[in-house]
Amino acid sequence: MRPKMIATLIAVAAAAAFAAAAGGCSTGEDAYARRREMMVRTQIATRGISDERVLEAMLSVPRHRFVPGNLRGSAYIDSPLPIERGQTISQPYIVALMTESLRLEPGARVLEIGTGSGYQAAVLAEIADSVFTIEIIPELAATAAALLDSLGYARVKVRAGDGFDGWPEHAPFDGIIVTAAAPSVPQPLVDQLAEGGRLVIPVGDERQDLHVYEKRGGRLHLLETLPVRFVPMTGKIRSSGR
Repeated sequence: MRPKMIATLIAVAAAAAFAAAAGGCSTGEDAYARRREMMVRTQIATRGISDERVLEAMLSVPRHRFVPGNLRGSAYIDSPLPIERGQTISQPYIVALMTESLRLEPGARVLEIGTGSGYQAAVLAEIADSVFTIEIIPELAATAAALLDSLGYARVKVRAGDGFDGWPEHAPFDGIIVTAAAPSVPQPLVDQLAEGGRLVIPVGDERQDLHVYEKRGGRLHLLETLPVRFVPMTGKIRSSGR
């Protein structure tokens, strides 16, 4: 994205933050908005993320609401952060990168495996028409669902379950994103991906790479890879032999 366009996005966000403050927004929320603008400017836009919709989504979603209260001061740093049950919320740049890699079109239907605190789902919901997200830890699923609902993300549907099986009742999906590392790509996710759709998933155990696939002719075609580090995907994937 051109510097002028990036500056425009930041200016729009700043104006929105000022308007919110004028309408009674707390100084704390205003400070978080400024940190969010800096996050997009220094961590994301300057590192090659150029999809305007992704940048706007990262500006809009209050990441500090998706981290534990004692870590809210660190919500906008360039790092993953721990959340409940030994899980993490991904580094902002990685969230933006994975979202951009899906190349979502208007009206898209997206499946996320690994809800965590709900942050990635919220970012996706700023772009996609509907987001279906699955979390294997029931407590995390319940907490994320309540938070997303309180923030007005009606486009997101949360389910507790094993992401290996996907969500066949709502398939096919235009994009599938997996936020935990799997030793291989679960076949149900391949089956539920629409023709021409993209699947973004970290693959590996000790050594992990983020794989971006596109489905053509009923098969996955690898487009690009990037070294990453995610928590491991659990459940059936560990005993499937696939």
